[in-house]
Amino acid sequence: MSGEKEEDQPLGINSEGVNEVSRGLSENGRTQSLEKINATQKSSSSLQERVKKQSEPSVNGNEILETDTDVLETDRKLDISQSKSALEMTSSVHEEMSGEFQERLTEQVTESSSGVSQRDPEKDAKEKLETIKKISAVLMSEAKDTEIIAYLYAEGLTDIPTEFFEGRARKSLLQSIESATIPQKVSTDILSEMMLDDSAIQLNAKGLVEIPTGIFDLKMLNYLYLNNNLIRTIPKGIALLTNLEILSMEGNLLTSLPPEISLLQNLRTLNLNRNQISHLPNEFSKLSRLRYLLMSRNKIEQFPSALEKLENLEILDLSENQVTLPESMANMKNLNMLYLIANKISIFPKSLCYLPKLHKLNLSENQIQSLPKEIKELKTLKELLLTNNKLTFLPVQLFQLKEIEKLRLDGNQLESLSDKVENLKKLRELNLAKNLFKNITDNICRCPMLEFLNFNDNQFKKLPANLYKLKYLKELHFSRNQLILLDEQIAFVKELSVLEMSGNALMYIPVEIKSCTEITQVDLSCNKLTLFPMGLCALVALKHLNLSGNYISEITTEISFIKNLQYLNVSKNKLPSFSIHLCTLSKLNYLDLSNNEISSIPTDVYKMKALRVLLLHHNKFILFPRELCALHQLKALDLSENKIQLISSEIKELQELKDLNLSNNNFPSFPTEICQISSLQRLTLCQKNGQKLKFLPEEISKLVVLKELDVSYNELEEMPEGIGEIKSLVTLIANNNCLTKLPLSFSSLHNLQCLNLKENKMLCLPSDMHLLLGLKDINFDGNALIRPPTEVCKGKQLIPITHYLESADKTDEKILEKVLKTIATGIPFEHFEFFCEKLKLNSGIIKSIENNRTLLLEEKVSQALNYWKTANQGLTPSAMTDQLIRILTMTGLYYLTNKVKAVKLCSKIVKF
Repeated sequence: MSGEKEEDQPLGINSEGVNEVSRGLSENGRTQSLEKINATQKSSSSLQERVKKQSEPSVNGNEILETDTDVLETDRKLDISQSKSALEMTSSVHEEMSGEFQERLTEQVTESSSGVSQRDPEKDAKEKLETIKKISAVLMSEAKDTEIIAYLYAEGLTDIPTEFFEGRARKSLLQSIESATIPQKVSTDILSEMMLDDSAIQLNAKGLVEIPTGIFDLKMLNYLYLNNNLIRTIPKGIALLTNLEILSMEGNLLTSLPPEISLLQNLRTLNLNRNQISHLPNEFSKLSRLRYLLMSRNKIEQFPSALEKLENLEILDLSENQVTLPESMANMKNLNMLYLIANKISIFPKSLCYLPKLHKLNLSENQIQSLPKEIKELKTLKELLLTNNKLTFLPVQLFQLKEIEKLRLDGNQLESLSDKVENLKKLRELNLAKNLFKNITDNICRCPMLEFLNFNDNQFKKLPANLYKLKYLKELHFSRNQLILLDEQIAFVKELSVLEMSGNALMYIPVEIKSCTEITQVDLSCNKLTLFPMGLCALVALKHLNLSGNYISEITTEISFIKNLQYLNVSKNKLPSFSIHLCTLSKLNYLDLSNNEISSIPTDVYKMKALRVLLLHHNKFILFPRELCALHQLKALDLSENKIQLISSEIKELQELKDLNLSNNNFPSFPTEICQISSLQRLTLCQKNGQKLKFLPEEISKLVVLKELDVSYNELEEMPEGIGEIKSLVTLIANNNCLTKLPLSFSSLHNLQCLNLKENKMLCLPSDMHLLLGLKDINFDGNALIRPPTEVCKGKQLIPITHYLESADKTDEKILEKVLKTIATGIPFEHFEFFCEKLKLNSGIIKSIENNRTLLLEEKVSQALNYWKTANQGLTPSAMTDQLIRILTMTGLYYLTNKVKAVKLCSKIVKF
């Protein structure tokens, strides 16, 4: 059991009728087999539809469309009006420039491209420079025509202003959002596929923006689940579902309910948690059979008067609203459970004290400072939860609630407890954690049925003197106090199962604790123990033992008597070695020995047949301990933060290993031995504090079931092509490296959901990223991205990025076509053969082209370029253009190189 019991949830109650709610609202295994619609695609698409609507004028002028927080953040960063006006101005200026000056410039370009073989290159360059000098300074400063600037840039005479790229990115992002597809609607034809049986439909998390109208034809429908969609309204057609018993629409965008909902006369359960509802219609009071109403996390401020007339209502959850309660609420005579968590209530509503059948009242996470005397009227109350309020004292009337079984007062400002607590004879659970207690009345030990006591995070220096009288006490939580001594009387608490004493100043554990033979869990972490507590060794039922954060330097031989121990944490102690006595714990499955001074492993470790998790990080290993390879059942191994340089080839014996962490060691290169562990699902080699890795081997492709790979904080310049073979990869963390690109195989990682490439040297993202449909968590921050620009990637959304790349691909293809034509008309005859050689065409092809007398020179160059393009189909159009620029440079045709650069830059700027 955990140190502190978790807060009960509205649907987690063991009461008549509530199991029905839990059954009705839970998603069982059958629902998983019905996931036949791509939820990710629909969610992304619906998100884009909402943003598209946001950018269009509303039909009635008053409609406000809400968008996802991430998209709003991106949208705020886009100055749409400025980008549009700037683009319009550029277009207008470009049209004006189509006159005399642009004709002159075109003539210059044409002349230089067609007559290069007859002209002197130096003379040609001088003439161009003279032409450029004649350009009007005013024209340059005001118009900034894109073609001129691109040409000047190609000639090395100017720089392209950054605002061109910024405007380009803004427009691209805007266009990608506006062209996004809307979510697919669920048609009547496929509703049958979503039916759990003849009476139930489950359409959770389908990206729906409205309730499919086909549902309203299913007159015999009893259960309808539409949780976690984007539905804003419930149509009037809901009235047709007269047999509906459970309606669950948690996690939508509802702001109100239609009056027609009152016609659902058989409705028993209504789940509207996590919407934006501010009120209920008056007709709601006609739902006479409604028993369970869940409306947490809405926007209700005034208690809906319609609820007071629901005579059969038993469970009401209005948590996380801002509701104020009326006096008339006392009319709800059958209310059994009431949840008002986190409503900013500062005064305990007296009206609650007159609900005659109230069994459970949860007012946690409010600002209540005191309780009224009238609280004594809650005669049937069994559970009162007031966690995290501002109570400074408790009225004596509270202790007249003789039916109370559970009382949670943790997270308040209480300093004392009344002696009258002894009246609570049925009290089983008392939680006083996180208060200001220094001591407590001994009368607490006169609550004979107490099973659970939590005094964590107070200022106690000793335990209550008569604690041993609590014969049924099973859990005692006394962590983070000021205890310096555990009294020997603990031996009399025979039923004790869980003992938590972490974060105190205990130096010694009395050996008498051996009498608590029922103990299964002990937490003595963060104390001042220097010796292993001998008394614990007699606790044959002990399964969970935490001794981390002490000063223990030796594991005693007697530990072998704890035959049933399954979990042992001795981290952050002073252990010099892996004790051979630990090897006798045949049932141990979790062992944490991290943050000690261990440098070797005993050979007897093979006897630990049940061991599944072994943590040895922050120790003093220099070599990988080969002895560990005998633990054939090991699932997780952490050897990070050591000084290991080599991995034994015997590591391949760990064929059950799923999680391996070798971060921050001293490997000179990637340890390829781990690629033999075919079962590995998570590999962490973050070298923030270790020796940096330069590359990943192709052998990594052998890890065919790997789901998470962390190679952050290295010096990787590229990813191996083999990475694409790891089809199961879900998370790739490679931030803070030197990556400049991703391999061509990257688009094969169809299961990838998380990609962190922050702080690398990426310039371009691959064009086929649209194939990675599952990507949800993306981070390209800190890269010098040009394609797409960083502005497009800041929103960390896949759809804008892929829309940009698709658009850029079309542009790159057109640019390549222009480049090929420019080269075809610009290669002189005497350079033709040398150019073909640089294209790496074989001599046979070159001779056949040269000897074809039916072709003009331009046609021969075009044919050679087509051969080259066919041989380089694996390259993107952009990469082909860059390759051609390099080939022209190697050929020595610098004037043609500059011309191609001008075509490339000019075309890109005009496009965007």
